[in-house]
Amino acid sequence: MEYDIKHVKNERSGYYDAVLWAVAEGITSGTTATTFSPDATCTRAQIGTFLWRSAGSPEVESTDMIFADVADTAYYSEAVQWALEEGISAGTTATTFSPD
Repeated sequence: MEYDIKHVKNERSGYYDAVLWAVAEGITSGTTATTFSPDATCTRAQIGTFLWRSAGSPEVESTDMIFADVADTAYYSEAVQWALEEGISAGTTATTFSPD
């Protein structure tokens, strides 16, 4: 299978094939049209979104967000709810997720 390699330039890197797969599957994208930034820090929101997308972006059972710092309109809202429902992640407190 061929992947679009515009985001990853070093074919010798240990993550090369994994990044190409994740981009091709729509799990992640580059930080720009021509860069991937593999050494950048991932937020809790990003990691939750990656996991949710890799699971097929399943629908959540509830849309009642218990975390005050996760807006219903945030790109990661459904991913956070899914991770909570699946027991994959919890908040940093009972009412906060600390997405950033």
